[in-house]
Amino acid sequence: MAPARAGALLDDVAASPAGSTGGRRGRRPRRSTPRSTLTRGSGLALGIATVWFSLLVLIPLAAIVATAGENGLGRYIDVLRNPQTWAAVQLTVGQALLVTLVNVVVGTVIAWVLVRDHFPGKAILDVVIDIPFALPTIVAGLVLLALYGPDSPLGVNWAFSEMAVTLALAFVTLPFVVRTVQPVLEELESDVEEAAASLGARPLTTFRRVILPSLVPAITAGAALSFARAISEYGSLVLLSGNLPFRTEVVSVRVLTFIENGNNASAAALASVMLFVALVVIVLLDIVQRRVSRRA
Repeated sequence: MAPARAGALLDDVAASPAGSTGGRRGRRPRRSTPRSTLTRGSGLALGIATVWFSLLVLIPLAAIVATAGENGLGRYIDVLRNPQTWAAVQLTVGQALLVTLVNVVVGTVIAWVLVRDHFPGKAILDVVIDIPFALPTIVAGLVLLALYGPDSPLGVNWAFSEMAVTLALAFVTLPFVVRTVQPVLEELESDVEEAAASLGARPLTTFRRVILPSLVPAITAGAALSFARAISEYGSLVLLSGNLPFRTEVVSVRVLTFIENGNNASAAALASVMLFVALVVIVLLDIVQRRVSRRA
């Protein structure tokens, strides 16, 4: 079979919803969806959800933005012009991006191993993945300090360094990509992969052109959760990083310093800046996910 012909058939397999190798591509007929009316019970549930969401999210966020904007943009400019604050922002965002990229790769690999491979201790590993969810962050910091601090049994001392920030953020964000990708892998049918293999596709080609497009929405969702958690982490960093200005001080510690000094407006301004950064990253990830899905 010619390479061009095999590639074309592989594209048909990847695009086929049932995994058939018929090679015929076309638009699916649009199904008319009946209009759903909002019943009394649904309206009540929607009202409760809206009120609860407003109390927990919308109103507190609006209060932060209102407090930060008391003096207009001047408050934001003054906060970001502070060298110590700007250093904390750069460290936090940079380390969060780095850890998120690592989680995208390592988390996808771990999810693949948990779903596709069978080995002794698999159930134990599946439980251990959730430990960062259940473990209090201050306890996580103590564990990391004992493992990577001055008395490390591994013979390394990464405490009070930039590596300490990386380790702490990687620890608390590890499960996000794993737990978003794992259910999608479990639901994927093997018929499409077998059809691609029968056409002569290599495993890497099958993964890139058949499996990966289905995983991209889950990967981007996990990456967004990982980044949002990383830029707001505090507990696991307190003991391990040392909170050294211009070296290991992150934004959450800087916000706490503002509050302790009675400068609530600057704390709110810095918090709202990080909220904006998180929203920008989430929107960018959503754009990437849509483009990849469209091409697939």
